[in-house]
Amino acid sequence: MKSSRGRSWSVGEVAERFGLPTNVLRHWESVGLLEPARDSAGRRRYVLDDVSRVAAIQRSKDAGMTLDQIAVLLDAGAPERHAVLRAHLDDLDRRMEQMRISKEMTEHAFSCRAHDISACPGFQRHVSDLVAAFDPPA
Repeated sequence: MKSSRGRSWSVGEVAERFGLPTNVLRHWESVGLLEPARDSAGRRRYVLDDVSRVAAIQRSKDAGMTLDQIAVLLDAGAPERHAVLRAHLDDLDRRMEQMRISKEMTEHAFSCRAHDISACPGFQRHVSDLVAAFDPPA
């Protein structure tokens, strides 16, 4: 349902305010994520409800969601909504753990006196999980 609060914006205005190229909004429309109204000349006109939807899509993309996942979230009747959200939460947990490890590694490298951090014993602890795949089987 479209907002009737009066003001509308062109695709260019919406794209500019969100810092997106216009073709991104057109693509989101082509895959069914947006459905802006058209004026008498056939030009897209975005109302506040459309702008809110663009904001939801952009924030979801920033959070690492795919357009397919976002489509499910924007579909009020999608039965798989919770499964998509659970999978995304699991992915966020995994990425946050990777970021935590990366931060610790970077902080160590920042204070490390070794020129080649890969030879630093302290740094080796930060990559031991990756190197362990090369350990001979017991």
